[in-house]
Amino acid sequence: MTDIPLPVLTAAVAMALALPLLGWALVSRPAPAVVQARENLTRGLDLGSPGRARTGSRPGAGLVRALTPRGTVARLNRLAGTAGRPAAWPLSRLVAAKLVLAAVAAGLGLLVFSSNPGLLPGLLAAAVTGVAYFLPELLLYSRGQERQQAISLELADTLDQMTIAVEAGLGFESAMARAGKNGTGPLAEELVRTLQDIAVGQPRRDAYLALAERTAVPDLRRFIRAVVQADQYGVSIADVLRTQAQEMRLKRRQRAEEKAMQIPVKVIFPLILCILPTLFIVLLGPAVMDIVAAFSG
Repeated sequence: MTDIPLPVLTAAVAMALALPLLGWALVSRPAPAVVQARENLTRGLDLGSPGRARTGSRPGAGLVRALTPRGTVARLNRLAGTAGRPAAWPLSRLVAAKLVLAAVAAGLGLLVFSSNPGLLPGLLAAAVTGVAYFLPELLLYSRGQERQQAISLELADTLDQMTIAVEAGLGFESAMARAGKNGTGPLAEELVRTLQDIAVGQPRRDAYLALAERTAVPDLRRFIRAVVQADQYGVSIADVLRTQAQEMRLKRRQRAEEKAMQIPVKVIFPLILCILPTLFIVLLGPAVMDIVAAFSG
């Protein structure tokens, strides 16, 4: 194994430390146009100076987008939509994080491989680089799965609230607004966003279908399809809500029963690998020691 010169090692460590700082400096602050748009949505319609919004392009954002394939950007955009588009992780920051993490992992892997050449270090460096590149997507996918499960659990109760509101005399959109106002989970946020889309002029059918596409929850997509058909053919929305609420409660109970049936199967492996060997050692250990002592004596 050849020794690496100290200046080369120092330069490699400095580069590995500088890359995350460079990436963070490029994408840590949101563009002033985005900040101004958020303030307008939350505080009113004070547009301010338009020239200020146009000067908000972040340096290096075009370079980061150029180094990322278009399919990767579209996949990140879809995963971010499923995860609820966290405010702390805009799309530009996700794209830059993939490049920065992959560059840092590749630099460290190259450093390890140069100090200890071989097949195993090379494969390990390539695997770590690949995992670092796909780490933001894995985190987004995990958060999206959790969000979808939360929406599925909240859907039955939300439909019950909307059914009660519609039967009390409110319209469907008013019932949706009340459910979104009273709720605190991701489903309430999606309902509020759908109402905002309708308020700015988007057709109701398109807003409903966008809700189903955004969340990618099969139960919610089925409910949206039923609502769209009811609106198209003039079916009573109260009957649709009542039927869908009953179906969602039945499916939620079936999912709970399915998970309860899976518990014995999942317990078998820890029982066989961890509990039974220890139990055998405690119970049979003294007897085996007595038998060994009797035969050896």
